[in-house]
Amino acid sequence: MAAVQISKSKQVRARLNHPVIDSDGHTVEFEPAVMDTLREVGGPGIVERYKTKRTEGLTASLGGMLNWHKLPPAQRHAQRLTVPPWWALPARNTLDRATAMLPKLLHERLDDMGIDVSILYPTFGLLAPHLDDQEIRLAACRAFNTYHADIFKDYADRLIPVALIPMHTPDEALAELDYAVGTLGMKAVMLAGHVLRPIPAAEQLSPDAARYSHWLDTFCLDSDYDYDPVWAKCVELKVAPTFHSAAMGWGSRTSTSTYMYNHIGHFAEAGEAVCKALFFGGVTQRFPSLKFAFLEGGVSTGARLYADLIARWHKRNPEAIENYNPANLNPELLLDLCQKYGEKVTEGRLELLSNAGGVTINTKAAPDITNDFHRTGIEKAEDIKDLFIPHFYFGCEADDPMNATGFNTTANPFGQQVRSVYSSDIGHWDVPDMTEVTEEAYELVENGVLSEDNFRDFVFANPTTLWTGMNPDFFKGTVVESAVEQLLANGAH
Repeated sequence: MAAVQISKSKQVRARLNHPVIDSDGHTVEFEPAVMDTLREVGGPGIVERYKTKRTEGLTASLGGMLNWHKLPPAQRHAQRLTVPPWWALPARNTLDRATAMLPKLLHERLDDMGIDVSILYPTFGLLAPHLDDQEIRLAACRAFNTYHADIFKDYADRLIPVALIPMHTPDEALAELDYAVGTLGMKAVMLAGHVLRPIPAAEQLSPDAARYSHWLDTFCLDSDYDYDPVWAKCVELKVAPTFHSAAMGWGSRTSTSTYMYNHIGHFAEAGEAVCKALFFGGVTQRFPSLKFAFLEGGVSTGARLYADLIARWHKRNPEAIENYNPANLNPELLLDLCQKYGEKVTEGRLELLSNAGGVTINTKAAPDITNDFHRTGIEKAEDIKDLFIPHFYFGCEADDPMNATGFNTTANPFGQQVRSVYSSDIGHWDVPDMTEVTEEAYELVENGVLSEDNFRDFVFANPTTLWTGMNPDFFKGTVVESAVEQLLANGAH
């Protein structure tokens, strides 16, 4: 009789003296069942409308990304249609494909993955909060939430699904937060990370061409809506706002032929956009208890953003900004220096000096408020640390070697760890074999890049403080309940 082979991830977990919490696994919805739920939620005809809208693309401003496969290459190029994800789910490993779809099987196989508890994000449902038809968007989010709450309720000791929250308006978000958390009892939420808004001036200029232009509403800066009630509702309901939106179709990520060109870094870009807005919008200053997570972009994005904020504060804080105020330029001294040293560079042109680029004393180009940090209440660089580090968590896939950047306290300003959370991404093409995820994450320890304590923070302490930071009972009733209680009793925060 052949010996039962134990996965390397299970062997890694057996050596650890702490649990492994996965903060971003994926379920692949059994779509016929979701469509039945959508029909119950939205009534007759909603399923066909949903499928049509999904095929058209997320919004007109994305150029109908999901129509790409219907058109010949010449038309794709002429319309500049971004190539969408293709072959995005594992296929060779049939067991894993079924595992992502069937809660009972996933629950049974978690030990082979080296995972104690997994917080699960949708796959097809990731699109729902971004659909540009309000009726379809609201019905789809409600259907996915109802479906996931139902199919995972018998496996709550190890599997925790997230609820989808639309953000086109604060009222939409508030209604679905109340339903998903208050009525369905869901403990984790995924808010849409942005809304693509039409530009009114473009619509007036050319309604047909306006579908190719949009602006990015990240809720906290320059929005037409006040989203503070949404953040307040998250505090009230004890849920951490998390984001898992895409940036394919933005900026340079618009190749008509190469999915990988568009894919690399797009989750990071989407996460950075809303993270910067939350920070500069002063949300962490006004809501000091909130924790936020940005999934699948990697902690290297968070480490760079944290360092960039501090570097820019040093150069453009309210006092330092005066170094660049044209009113502080001494025109007499500048003229004298040009006369003495200008030679042929300025000869015969000194009467034009005041119009030279960068020399003008005109201060009208500046905004009324020259302190870009004014909404944050920052007075010193250390304040950035306090408004960033405890509030923001960055999801990191198991095989990402840049996970180490979060723990580089030598490079990170003020010797800080930027908070990374283990994100397996099971269910998607990034993981061709589910049983390898924890082992891949642990390779950084085996290679001497991370310490055992770093790894413990990555897969246990940081996920714990993220989820219990809003709800101390988040892991109550799960297999990690006692370990989490002990960690919190020892002062983790």
